[in-house]
Amino acid sequence: MFIGRKAELQFLKSKYEADGGQLVVLYGRRRIGKTETLLEFCKGKESIYYACTEQADAMQLEMFSQTVLQKGHPAARYLQKFPSWREAFASLEELPGKSKKLIVVDEFPYMVKGNPEIPSVLQNLWDTKLRHRNVMIVLCGSSMSFIEKEILGEKNPLYGRTTGILKMLPMNFYEASQFFPNYSTEDKIKAYAIVGGIPHYLKQFDANIPLGQNIIRQILTRGSILYSEVEFLLRQELREPGNYNTIIQAIALGNTQLNDIYQKTQIEKTKLSAYLGNLMELGIVYREFSVEAPVKEQANTQRGLYQLTDSYFRFWYRYVFPFLSELEAGDAGAIWQYAVEPDLDFYTSYAFEDVCRQYLRKLNQEGRLPFHFTRIGRWWNKTGELDIMALDTAKQNLLLGECKFKKSMIEKKDFEVMKQKLNVEKDVRIYYWLFSKSGFSSALEAVAKEEGVALVTLDEIV
Repeated sequence: MFIGRKAELQFLKSKYEADGGQLVVLYGRRRIGKTETLLEFCKGKESIYYACTEQADAMQLEMFSQTVLQKGHPAARYLQKFPSWREAFASLEELPGKSKKLIVVDEFPYMVKGNPEIPSVLQNLWDTKLRHRNVMIVLCGSSMSFIEKEILGEKNPLYGRTTGILKMLPMNFYEASQFFPNYSTEDKIKAYAIVGGIPHYLKQFDANIPLGQNIIRQILTRGSILYSEVEFLLRQELREPGNYNTIIQAIALGNTQLNDIYQKTQIEKTKLSAYLGNLMELGIVYREFSVEAPVKEQANTQRGLYQLTDSYFRFWYRYVFPFLSELEAGDAGAIWQYAVEPDLDFYTSYAFEDVCRQYLRKLNQEGRLPFHFTRIGRWWNKTGELDIMALDTAKQNLLLGECKFKKSMIEKKDFEVMKQKLNVEKDVRIYYWLFSKSGFSSALEAVAKEEGVALVTLDEIV
């Protein structure tokens, strides 16, 4: 059963229904669900789906030709293979059928690496013929830096020719939670904190067994797919995996400032910045700034906090990488019992903040908040920090929030401490929101009722 990706499917549908030729580039990191989304989109349509592989150019052309010719192409009466890529792409408009012809080329970078002239060939055909025809071509790829630099870059042939560019991102919490319909709200949030919004990772968990058993069987047990996934991905995408292992583990353990990462890893700062840049290109790491940080600060490479984009990387480097010797010896149950389970609420708290922000974005889009915010994120300065700050364009309204994923209730004193963290001008309207796994004390509920503070439980979020 296909789950989620409604926005991506709607985007593709809008291009398919648009007049004239459409040239769309869809890309994103490995395991993000590109292929499944495109196959779902192709259902019920006159389409050709071709998945490129790493092979010689002549063999690639032969395989592509066979895929096209097998779709009832008139040239199949006298050809077994197109003589060139130009003829192969030009023939797409001759495919039978009255509706728009849909052609998906998956892992397009493999095709281009085998023959760097292909973008020029496609650009020439697009300019002279295909853009005027009832054709939709989707070029898809997992090598994000290659797509952005070699396909979409300003100096490359296809620059300015595309009619749509979509970078696929991990699923949000609401889509990801559909993989676990039988889980409690708490366990849905924990599962999201562990495997994030990557469909391939989500599918490894069995929704019919408890979360703890899934972690033991699918992550901590030698031989399971997720056990070796991180190392496999790094070796496939990066040189010097040892240095990247060191950097990612440092970030996973809370070293988020550049100098802290340097102190932990002792990797030369110039090289460290280059390594971090590569991890950001792969979508594994991102640089976080306080929601009010000016553009000038964000341009400074020495500022900001380096965070792991990928929840599963954060989990793996926290609970698998440090215990590989024990896990290799088959001690998965004990690592769960003594290392993972006691720490899981604390680990989940960071992802819980993100879930709360997603909840507020949902309300914001539905017009269910007292004002419409245009920015939301974490806020911090030298004196304190807040899990959530949302503000409008004029900065006349602020929504401030704290998120607690722990076994104890949020108390009245917690709210009082929160109010003291930020001094604002008198003409700014502040709205306070508190999110709690374990509820709120009666004293806080009384204050909240009097002052109009929003108190949100897990079940309300979901």
